[in-house]
Amino acid sequence: MMSEILLETRGLSKEFKGFTAVSAVDLQIHRGTIHALIGPNGAGKTTVFNLLTKFLLPSGGQILYKGRDITAAKPADIARQGIVRSFQISAVFPHLTAHENLLIALQRKEGLTFRFWRSRRSLDRFHDRARELLASVGLEHQAETVAVELPYGSKRSLEIVTTLALDPELLLLDEPTQGMGREDVDRVVDLIRAVSANRTVLMVEHNLSVVSRLSDHITVLQRGSVVAEGNYETVSNNPEVRAAYIGGKHESTKA
Repeated sequence: MMSEILLETRGLSKEFKGFTAVSAVDLQIHRGTIHALIGPNGAGKTTVFNLLTKFLLPSGGQILYKGRDITAAKPADIARQGIVRSFQISAVFPHLTAHENLLIALQRKEGLTFRFWRSRRSLDRFHDRARELLASVGLEHQAETVAVELPYGSKRSLEIVTTLALDPELLLLDEPTQGMGREDVDRVVDLIRAVSANRTVLMVEHNLSVVSRLSDHITVLQRGSVVAEGNYETVSNNPEVRAAYIGGKHESTKA
């Protein structure tokens, strides 16, 4: 039986001064799945993410979360409802340590703000969970390293685990493995697979190996419109997808 639809778009569209970036996109993201949004550069993937998290206002269409219309909701309202995203460019606090970045996220989850003048004792209840989260992505030995000094792969892992500290119901990952070496990619793939066991993931990802290893369902965009949907085998063998996204060449699915 198909799982519950957690997030849905109906005719979602976005125009910029006469240019249509997203055109009548219908998505159905089912609870407990990993759903990939793929397509060539300029296909509208990140624009869709920005619409879903309200960094952009749609020109038309609806966004439904748990059956409720959230089209007019503000970004902070979206986050409070359990939709949290990462970005292509690392969004951690660069001059705080990895551990401090986690403390900020853990406090924010409880409606608190990070204040440096607070007693250290007020932070005690967050330290153990912060250490657990860092260990889950192999960063326990870099806990006191300032984020700007972390290797790129570690910084990306820190960003993902910081979003997890907010305990999202729906996690949106924008290019989670971009710029990573193979070892870092494998670690992030394992992390995404682990966290998806009790939450829903929607990700934009160019690495087809990652898509094939993780995705339950794939939506392919071209020029802002949906051109194919299905599992990896279905979309990778679609002639229109091969012509538009892969250029007639099929990227290896071997890691």
